[in-house]
Amino acid sequence: MRDVKSSVYVPRLTRRESLKWLSALAATAAFPALTACSGEPDKSAKATAGAGEGHWPELTLKPVNAAGYGKDPDLIMPPESPWPRLLSQKELQLVADISDLIVPQEGEYPSATGVNVPDVIDEWISAPYERQQNDRKFIMPLLVWLNDEAALRHDMTFTDLTEARQKAILDDIATVDDNTGDAYLRPAEAFSRLRGLVLAAYFSSPEGTRDIGYQGNVAIAGDYPGPTDEAMTHINRVISELGLSAYALKS
Repeated sequence: MRDVKSSVYVPRLTRRESLKWLSALAATAAFPALTACSGEPDKSAKATAGAGEGHWPELTLKPVNAAGYGKDPDLIMPPESPWPRLLSQKELQLVADISDLIVPQEGEYPSATGVNVPDVIDEWISAPYERQQNDRKFIMPLLVWLNDEAALRHDMTFTDLTEARQKAILDDIATVDDNTGDAYLRPAEAFSRLRGLVLAAYFSSPEGTRDIGYQGNVAIAGDYPGPTDEAMTHINRVISELGLSAYALKS
């Protein structure tokens, strides 16, 4: 664990590589930690009550007017840079610090920055599509809020804090429960969105899929053996609990 900020994140993915990764994320059926977030910021009574407290920034973001790929993209010679990336180097560094706190290096598996997750986050919030631009409404204010919170607590930017102090701030917005202060509700909602993107990006990388033990399709010689007895016991139990035993296939 580092005591002070020591490494500077340098983008390493080409636009073609990051766009390919963006497409893979966009095709994902559901992101972990994202499905609980609504399409717009939480308008519940509790969240609204805290909207005027704390220091959540109300940003006016410049619209992204790039055309994107359209419904019939050129797959033979796709453009290298269909839209500009929006994050500044300082913002990208902040995303890098957060990403490595969410997914640190463990043994042989690299951290989030080790597989270039910040590049993908930058590509994601820069894309001119509704889903990505809605995430931008969460993430950009969160980056400002984190620096403001770091300044209020320690008179420093978030990236200049020790890892312990960075973690202390993120711990306050990592979850929402009855003890969560109103001032932390909107930052917590935005952090949940960013955390989900970081996890989705990491675990869709080759290193991330190895980390979770995903093998993909495996060739089997001879006849397909079918599910194991353990799997069938589990399936039959679930079918019984659902009251569907009468419709189950009889061996």
